[in-house]
Amino acid sequence: MHFGLLYTRIREDEKLLLSALRDRGHEVTKVDVREPCFHLDAAPAVLDGLDLAVNRCLESSRSRYVARLLDGYGVPVVNDPETAATCADKVSGSLALLRAGVATPRTTLAFTAESGLAAIEEFGYPCVMKPVTGSWGRLVSRIDTRAAAETVLEHKDVLGGYEHKVFYVQEYVEKPGRDVRVLTCDAEPVAAMTRTSEHWLTNAARGARTERFDLDDAAHDVAVRASEAVGGGMLGVDLMETGDGYVCHEVNSGVEFKSLNAAVPDVDVPARIVDWLERRVEG
Repeated sequence: MHFGLLYTRIREDEKLLLSALRDRGHEVTKVDVREPCFHLDAAPAVLDGLDLAVNRCLESSRSRYVARLLDGYGVPVVNDPETAATCADKVSGSLALLRAGVATPRTTLAFTAESGLAAIEEFGYPCVMKPVTGSWGRLVSRIDTRAAAETVLEHKDVLGGYEHKVFYVQEYVEKPGRDVRVLTCDAEPVAAMTRTSEHWLTNAARGARTERFDLDDAAHDVAVRASEAVGGGMLGVDLMETGDGYVCHEVNSGVEFKSLNAAVPDVDVPARIVDWLERRVEG
């Protein structure tokens, strides 16, 4: 099979995937999407002959446009543009989870600093404010006081980017110092790990400790339904444990898996991903 790996930077995750693909004897064409021109009516020659393109672009905007362009060219791509777009925007992702009946934190949107403060006051303290796009926990704020709320809102109000004019306010969910990351391929869980930290943000990218997590029936069910809600594909489903069960707070399309692979030594995560990619090509 002939796979294309679309990227903007080759990280450890991409190296693991490239090795797994080549170990199976597959042809792989690496495509740095910063180099070719993508005409709307004609695909760049570097995409010729691909059975499937794997979109590993780091930046959300590039990833979304690349997925849309390849779909327009008729080149099969994972994840597909609808899934990529849904996961890239926290509002779209939250709406998809709600429509599917997946438990997710209560969320309010506001479009001015004044209405943003009103939303925060309605939730009470602490609550959480997130950018509508972004990853790795960047620019996510836990707001503990009115003074902190006013400061964060003022900063966002003057930053200039249109994303900062959308105030995404979410309830603060008490969790046991950790959350759960589940890697799914077309709604089938591959492996899972916990991410534990003394900081309230438990992203592995921020130094959280990772450990294997064996999914119970409830966690498995939420992970599957969350994956299906956003359209399937290769996804990172993030769960929080609460007294009322599991809550899904986000589904990630450009999922990293190097930390997960290290946390589950009895599961070859890149090989399992390649299994799935082969099934996608075979139809």
